[in-house]
Amino acid sequence: MASEIKKESLEDEVEQILEEARMVLPGLQALFGFQLIAVFNEHFDHALGPLGRDTHLCAAVLTACAIGLIMAPAAYHRQAERGRVSLYFANYASRLITAAMAPLALALSLEVALVSFIVLGSVTASSAIGIGLMLFLVWYWYVFPAYRRVQQRHP
Repeated sequence: MASEIKKESLEDEVEQILEEARMVLPGLQALFGFQLIAVFNEHFDHALGPLGRDTHLCAAVLTACAIGLIMAPAAYHRQAERGRVSLYFANYASRLITAAMAPLALALSLEVALVSFIVLGSVTASSAIGIGLMLFLVWYWYVFPAYRRVQQRHP
């Protein structure tokens, strides 16, 4: 059964893009807050060691990059296209939000691998869990949408 496709107006598309960014941002902010708090936990130094702490720092920087990319469309719109909507903005915002998912996927995978290491004590198991999560996120955030886009263009 073919799904019905309805073309959005430019205004609706931009509103949808901004709503998507608004949905993702609180989760990013919460993750970043936990990442910052973790450093001040006494257990942090003992549980991870230098490589783990460096990995955590890398994940925090990646999360900050994702936050910057998610917030960039609003900053651009407020300054460069205030009071109007353009196809350029819709495409720009869409690309930035899509790009933000890459550092977020890596940051989440690194953090889950670190937590897995603390819980399991195994570099192999925690690496497998982190890699598995990364593959899961890449599949659902990039590969499957790309597959559907191609499929919809060539039915």
